[in-house]
Amino acid sequence: MNKAELIAAMSNEAELTKAEAKKALDAFIKITSKALIKGDRIALVGFGSWSIKVREARKGRNPQTKKEMDIPEKKVVKFKASTELANAVN
Repeated sequence: MNKAELIAAMSNEAELTKAEAKKALDAFIKITSKALIKGDRIALVGFGSWSIKVREARKGRNPQTKKEMDIPEKKVVKFKASTELANAVN
């Protein structure tokens, strides 16, 4: 499902216009992004939670040249599905 399909589905489910659904989705994305950039955790009960995890610096190997290289520390977004969502998917 892409963003346009999600907006259409939200519009249908919540009985909103597509413009209202797009505005709501864009606001959710903006607020969630700002919170994660600050290092906050976002939790939606019954759905899941997003958080920032620091991936430690490590040694790696270039698969083409086989040369060893340093991979720097990096922040990554982590999503953990709630038990209810995980059970519904399975």
